[in-house]
Amino acid sequence: MRVLSGIQPSGSLHIGNFFGMMKSMINWQQDSELFCFIVNLHALTTVTDGPTLARNTMEAALDFLALGLEPERCYFWVQGDVPEHTELTWVLNNHTSMGLLERSHSFKDKIQHNITPHNGLFAYPVLMAADILLYQANLVPVGKDQKQHLEITRDIAGAFNYHYGPTFTIPEAGIDDNLATIPGIDGQKMSKSYGNAIDIFLSKDDLKRRVMSIVTDTRGVNELKDPDSCNIFGIYRLFVDQDGLSLLRDRYLTPGLKYSEVKKELMEIIWDYFAPFREKREMLAQRPDTVKDILKAGAVKARTVAAQTMELVRSKVGLNY
Repeated sequence: MRVLSGIQPSGSLHIGNFFGMMKSMINWQQDSELFCFIVNLHALTTVTDGPTLARNTMEAALDFLALGLEPERCYFWVQGDVPEHTELTWVLNNHTSMGLLERSHSFKDKIQHNITPHNGLFAYPVLMAADILLYQANLVPVGKDQKQHLEITRDIAGAFNYHYGPTFTIPEAGIDDNLATIPGIDGQKMSKSYGNAIDIFLSKDDLKRRVMSIVTDTRGVNELKDPDSCNIFGIYRLFVDQDGLSLLRDRYLTPGLKYSEVKKELMEIIWDYFAPFREKREMLAQRPDTVKDILKAGAVKARTVAAQTMELVRSKVGLNY
C-alpha cells in the first residue's frame, strides 16, 4: 500500500505534529511504500521571509530524521524540489470549482485568526490534491481537521477521472479515531499559527515555561477536577499507556490534585520521552551537507514516480503533441 503525507515548515515542529502525523508516518515505513515530504510550497501561504523558510525546512528535515525516519526505506524529499507538484496544481485548478474551495473550513478558520487571505491560502487544497494525486497514494494519514481537505482531493480526482478517464487513484483518509484534537497551552488546537504549541526540541528551561503556562480552570486543590476538559490532561494522555491514563484520571477525580504538580510531572515526561531523539538531532545538526544530500536524493527518487503521473496527465489534457 502506498501511504503519503507531508508536514509544513512554517515554524518549529511541536508535539501535536509528532503525535498527529509524524509518529504514524515513521511507523508506516516498516511495512508500506511511504512517501513523506516537507511541504515548503504550502508554507509560502504564511511565511514571507526567505531565510526563515529555508531554515525551517532544514529544521523539519532534522526533526524527521532524528525521530526515526529512514530515507533508505521510504521517499523523503522537499516539495519544492519536485516541479511536477506545481505543474499538476495548475492542471487541477482548471477542474476545481470555486464553490468547493469556498466551503473549506481551514480557510475560514485562518481568516478568523487574522491570517491575511490571499489566493495561495484559498487555493491551498488544490496544491494538497496535487501532492497526493501526483504519487497515486492509496492512504493519506490526516488529523480530523484535515479530513475535509482529503475529501476535496477525492472530489477533484473524481471530476478529472470522469472527464478524461481513469487517471488518478482515489485516496482514502487514514484517521486515528483514538487521537482527538491535541490542545495547545491555551486550549485551542495546538498550532504553529496560533503560537500555542509545545515544540518537540525545546531547551529544558523553555519547555518548563511552556508547560507551566498551560491554561487551567480555577478549581481549588480540594475540588474534583474534570480531566476531559483539562488542557494538561489532554496533552499528558499522549505520553502514557492506558493504565497510566486511568491512574491520572483517578487523581483528577480525587480531592487534593494540584495543577502545578501535574504540570511539573508533564514537563519531565516530555523531556525524557524525546531525550534519545534529541541526542541524534544534535549529531545530525553538525552535518548539514549530509542532510541536504539526503533530501536531494529523495527528490530524484520521488520524481521518478511523479514524472510517470505527469506524462499520463499531459497526454490526457493535450499538453503532449
